[in-house]
Amino acid sequence: MVSSLQRRRALRRKLHILRTLTNSKSMKKSSIIVDCLLYIYKLKLKLEAIRREYSNLMAIKNAYLELMKSFQVPKEVKVEKIGERFTIRVKCNKGGNRLVSILEAFEKMGLLVLQASVSCNYNFSMEATAVAQNQQALDATDVTQLLLKAIEKQAAVDWELSKA
Repeated sequence: MVSSLQRRRALRRKLHILRTLTNSKSMKKSSIIVDCLLYIYKLKLKLEAIRREYSNLMAIKNAYLELMKSFQVPKEVKVEKIGERFTIRVKCNKGGNRLVSILEAFEKMGLLVLQASVSCNYNFSMEATAVAQNQQALDATDVTQLLLKAIEKQAAVDWELSKA
């Protein structure tokens, strides 16, 4: 007798929980179960819609990243000579050892880098302040030409490596 009362109470408690979860207004056991099944079906539909939306967003993200990879940044080298110092700004495509080739070019020219700021999020950019080590008579156009050659040389190396 006691166990049947406990079972009934447990069943009523579970049905009450189901009614509150599904916002069911029904009092009959069968109606509550039908409302629960309908609620589960609606949740499945919402989940599938969220999955579709997620896959669409991931496709858009991947297309955007591919577009960013194919985006070609024009090579830009600006050199200004202010007194003994050179202010150098470089922008180009990211890849390979751009920084190394630029620093090697500085070394060949006899430039000592006093300060530099480098970023390579989507492309390579660098701002540097340099001074000639041996008081050489360097011109801004000479520095510009040598930096452009160093960047193009590195771009050619990167292209050869990508073909292999």
